[in-house]
Amino acid sequence: MELLARVPYGRLAASMRALPLLAVARHQVVGGRVLLRLHRGLGYHECCDGSVIAYGADNYGSPGAPAPDDTDGPWSVQCTGPAELTDPPPDQRALFGAGPLEVNGEPFEPVYLRFTPHVVRMHTLAFSASP
Repeated sequence: MELLARVPYGRLAASMRALPLLAVARHQVVGGRVLLRLHRGLGYHECCDGSVIAYGADNYGSPGAPAPDDTDGPWSVQCTGPAELTDPPPDQRALFGAGPLEVNGEPFEPVYLRFTPHVVRMHTLAFSASP
């Protein structure tokens, strides 16, 4: 969970009408739970409410990402657990900062999901030093 808190965005995985979906989401780790901010206009939050979701984030290709020979190295974190729609208090909403102006040409309208990870996995990549 500490690594997840180091990056602002990840990918939500869920099932919508029996088909898989992946969506980019902004996240915050609050009290051992993950709070996600999505765009309401896409409707993804509706299929997630009351369902088990997966969420993943990594430091691959992000600004300041470690070089392959960095001792911290590239990592990814995946979490799985039940999600619910929530209306976070103003102090938790403020953690996200400003949202995008638009998503697919529509004004951004935030909606929030909270989930408690039941399974958390971390993966790291290690590289040998160059000769």
